[in-house]
Amino acid sequence: MSPSLIDSIKSTVTGSSSEKTPSAAQTDSSTPTWTPSSWRSKSIKQEAIYPDQTALLKARTKLDRLPPIVTPTEIHKLKASLRDVALGKAFLLQGGDCAELFDYCEQDAIEAKLKLLLQMSLVLIYGMNKPVVRVGRMGGQYAKPRSSPTEMVDGKEIPSFRGDILNGFDVEERDLDPARLVRYVVHFRICSSLLTP
Repeated sequence: MSPSLIDSIKSTVTGSSSEKTPSAAQTDSSTPTWTPSSWRSKSIKQEAIYPDQTALLKARTKLDRLPPIVTPTEIHKLKASLRDVALGKAFLLQGGDCAELFDYCEQDAIEAKLKLLLQMSLVLIYGMNKPVVRVGRMGGQYAKPRSSPTEMVDGKEIPSFRGDILNGFDVEERDLDPARLVRYVVHFRICSSLLTP
């Protein structure tokens, strides 16, 4: 990495004075401001089109009423830890699954992954003599990008399995089901409760 890129990353994470100077993108009046629904104006490459719009509205209404899955305090704490990583004062260790199923949300499986992360971090702390920031990639990897919206199974074209958050792996569960979005929140909270000290 070039020194200017490293300085840019450090200033972004640390909030140094150079960050306070607006960039061209920040001063451009045509640049939209972020809002929770601003993503809707972006192009979508792998859109999930739900056939039952009533069920989708019901799931979205339920999700809108639920508390956020991550708190502002947790976000600030992680940003502070990542600032230390960017400054070379700590080491980042990320571990977990590339893709998960709801069935993976079991106490023994989650605790085994956590134990492995803790063991790895102890080795790193001892060897590097610096703190380790552990990030668990768990309880949230329930979507799978696909190159095609459909696949052939036993000579029949069916929707591709796109992850438990959208549809099921079994052939009978391949229709997109918005109730799975709410199930995701439940599974995330269960996993998170086992990871939080």
